[in-house]
Amino acid sequence: MKSIKALPPIEQLRSRTLGRILIKMGVLTREQVHKCLKIQKHRQARASVGKADSSVKDSLKIGRIFLELGLVDEEHLRIALAAQQGMEHIELGKIDIPAEIVSKVPAQMANTYRIVPIEFDEENNNLTVAIDSSENFRATDDLGTLTGFKVSAKITEPEALESALTKYYTAQDDDINELISEIQTDRHLAEYEGRNQSIDLDELKELSESNPVKKLLNLVLLQAIRDKASDIHFEPFENEYKMRYRIDGVLYEMVPPPKHIAAALSSRIKVMADLDIAERRLPQDGRIALAVQGRPVDLRVSVLPTMFGESVVLRVLDRSQVRLDLGKLGLRQNDLKVVRQLIRKPNGIIIVTGPTGCGKTTTLYSALLELNDVETKIITTEDPIEYDIDGLVQVQMKPDIGLTFARCLRSILRQDPDVILVGEIRDLETAEIAAQASLTGHVVFTTLHTNDAPSSIARLLDLGVEPFLVTATLEGIVSQRLVRRICEKCRTPFEPTESQLSDLGLNPDDVRDKQFYYGRGCNKCNNTGYRGRIGIFEIMIFNDEIRNLVMNRASTNILRTAAQKAGMRLLRDNGLAAIYDGVTTVEEIVKATVTEGD
Repeated sequence: MKSIKALPPIEQLRSRTLGRILIKMGVLTREQVHKCLKIQKHRQARASVGKADSSVKDSLKIGRIFLELGLVDEEHLRIALAAQQGMEHIELGKIDIPAEIVSKVPAQMANTYRIVPIEFDEENNNLTVAIDSSENFRATDDLGTLTGFKVSAKITEPEALESALTKYYTAQDDDINELISEIQTDRHLAEYEGRNQSIDLDELKELSESNPVKKLLNLVLLQAIRDKASDIHFEPFENEYKMRYRIDGVLYEMVPPPKHIAAALSSRIKVMADLDIAERRLPQDGRIALAVQGRPVDLRVSVLPTMFGESVVLRVLDRSQVRLDLGKLGLRQNDLKVVRQLIRKPNGIIIVTGPTGCGKTTTLYSALLELNDVETKIITTEDPIEYDIDGLVQVQMKPDIGLTFARCLRSILRQDPDVILVGEIRDLETAEIAAQASLTGHVVFTTLHTNDAPSSIARLLDLGVEPFLVTATLEGIVSQRLVRRICEKCRTPFEPTESQLSDLGLNPDDVRDKQFYYGRGCNKCNNTGYRGRIGIFEIMIFNDEIRNLVMNRASTNILRTAAQKAGMRLLRDNGLAAIYDGVTTVEEIVKATVTEGD
């Protein structure tokens, strides 16, 4: 294998073809590159005939062909790919990095993004880092967002980067308690204690760039993502400032930072989300896009002015943690079969209902993913768009400029769709257009906020939808809740008390041959006894009897009885089945469901 001769200036290699760069590096000849290009062209011609999967697409890359023929090795290719993006190659093992440079990036961030800082230009606020793959270029964008520096990268070998991470960071694992202690003793930050609204714009900008504040926020964000939190709360009160995570639907309080950094933290979040840091009287919404360990993570930012300062909530949308698969949502086998039949109807409205945060969007997208093929045109209208899925035409609602569900739905019908997702039916206009879409041969998925499946009928009638339109278009309603799943590592059998059984509407005779479980708590589940969540469902399928009852405006209780007679299992019944399967606990089902008599 040829050794690399002295590389020409990186400007001469940036954006050149890979073959041209390797020629300039002295690794390949023109003849070798032309031979590989012919092989690539031949493979592309063959691949265009069939359906190319990821392995086929990978084999079409010219770099992969160079490797296959033994003309280059991984190091040659890594250096060439980096040069193509304008990154220099460095031998990290031969560099001694000063402690003040290492401190620019906290240990957790360095290990999460697999980077090591090597140079810092204070005058231009430019931080240079070493990475081991040109495909990790998103790390530099995220570091810029998180640290406020202009970040540029140089490429090094994976072994050298691993050694540097071990050398400079293993000994110092960041600790939130230590950071908060550091902030409490920071004299500059202490000057803002009790000032709240009297902090001017220049001071806010300075606060948002404060190193201890940036380090604390970055650590909180990365820890929340690592712990699979769904929301992060920063809450100002009269005498304290709270930070809380929501994990598996439950809020956990963190060590509270000093109250006087409230303005600094909210200003830093606003800077990262491109919001107006001078505006502290009105609510603001924004987003922060990150890629943590190669996973796309969206942080939806909501800032709300309160009596004691700005309350900030970040919704964490980690797409890699969401499994869009109908078979893995918690549906029992019979229910799964019913839902699959329901979503493949030629037309009609299918409603998924339940309170905010019960997983309605995940269920709908799992259904859309099953229907997503070349022959089916699917259009969604959402507020906001939570999952970006190939093959779906997705439209973001913008009510402030008049782009509402109803207005968008009218235009969608002229786009020749087969399946339509309407994020939520909020008014009569949207409901009537959805019904018209259904009557003209479309399948319409949508959501409502009701307590159970039969209550959705009353909700539609309350909006003003005529009973005949409901009976002509509605095919089925799926009501759902999310309950915490028992941690499999510490799952333990136990005997429920009479009080617990009473909460479920049961007596000891009802459960003689049933086994109950709970989670003892272990290091895998942070001693909570739970790890992850699962759905419980109630599926109401429309039949002639139910349609007649709706036409006669029957009560919700009568509709529920008719649906049960037709085979619908109540949320509580499916919850009991989940308890007997050892999936969840008595407390979770009692909290998530009610009996008919409750």
